[in-house]
Amino acid sequence: MRPTLSALCNLFIENRDQIKSAFPWDSSYIYPVCASLFADRSMSVDPQRLKACEELLKEKTNIFSNYRGIVKLALLSMLAVDNSPELKLEHSLQVYDILKKHFFTSEYLPIASMIITERVAPAQYHTVAARTKHIYQLMRQEHPFLTSNSDCLFAALLALSTHTDEDIVHESEYCYDRLKSTFFSADAVQSLSHVLALNEGPGDEECQRTIDLYRLLKSRHCVYGTGHELATLGVLALLPAPLETIADDLLEVDAFLSKQKGYGFFGMTRTQRLMHAAMLVSSDYIHHPPQNVVMPTVALNSTLAIIISQSAAMCASLVAVAAANNNSAT
Repeated sequence: MRPTLSALCNLFIENRDQIKSAFPWDSSYIYPVCASLFADRSMSVDPQRLKACEELLKEKTNIFSNYRGIVKLALLSMLAVDNSPELKLEHSLQVYDILKKHFFTSEYLPIASMIITERVAPAQYHTVAARTKHIYQLMRQEHPFLTSNSDCLFAALLALSTHTDEDIVHESEYCYDRLKSTFFSADAVQSLSHVLALNEGPGDEECQRTIDLYRLLKSRHCVYGTGHELATLGVLALLPAPLETIADDLLEVDAFLSKQKGYGFFGMTRTQRLMHAAMLVSSDYIHHPPQNVVMPTVALNSTLAIIISQSAAMCASLVAVAAANNNSAT
C-alpha cells in the first residue's frame, strides 16, 4: 500500500476508535463516516473538542431538533473539524431555517445546511436554498416516486454546481437512463446519477467508467454494493486514474480494513466496508495523487468530491441506522 494511503487508513481506524470510546451508545454505522471527516483533514480526534461541540449543540438547539437526532454525531464531527465551531453552527442554523421554508424537516436537512455553509458565503444562503428547492422539484418531476427526503442533500450538492439547474437535471437523467440496466436499484441509481452529473466531463464516459469499474472489481471477486453505497463508486470512477490502479488501491484498503476490529466476520458487511474503503481511496487520490496521476482542474472539484463521497456514505449509513432501528422495534 502506498505510504500516504497506509497513513490515512491507520488514522481513520484510530479516529473511529476514539469517537466510539467517547460516544459508545451511537450507531456503529456512523462512527466510520465521522472518522473520515477527521482523517481527510489529517486530524486526530480530540474527544474533549467533540464533547464541547455537543454542549454547544445542546445550548443552541432544543431536544426535538433534527440536529440532535441520529445525525448528531456526524454534525458534531463537522463542527469539530472547523476552526470556529460556534460560527459554523450559527451559519448552519441560519441555512436550516431558510431550507425549512422549502422542505419538510428531516434528518438530512441539517447535513445539507452544514454543507452549504462550507461552500457558500452568507449573502448567498437564500439564493442557494432556493436553487436547492428548484433542483429538487425538477428531480421530482422526473422521478416522483423515487425522490425522497435524502435527495434534498443531493439537491444541495447539485446547487453548488456552476451548471444551470436544467442542465444538471438533464445530465443526471441521462446518466440514470444509461445506468439503470446495469444497477437494478432505481433509488441507488438515482443517487449515483446525481454524483456523476456534478462532473465536468461527458456523461457517457462517466457512466461507462462506473460500469467498467464495477465489472472489474467483480471479476476480481469483489462485488461492490449496488444499494445506497453505490454513489461512492461513482466518485471513484471519476478519479482521473487507470481503473486497474483504482481497483488495486481499493482492494488493498479493503484487505486492511478486513483485519480491523468491527470489520471482520462478525462486523459490518463487506459492502459497507468497501464503501469506507472507497472514501479513503478517494481522499488519498485528491490530497496525494499517485505518480503519473494528474488531478485536472476541469475535473470534479476536489473539495466537492470529498464532500460528495462523505455525503453519499452518510446517506447510506443513515439508511442502515433507520433499518436497524426499525428491526429492533419489531
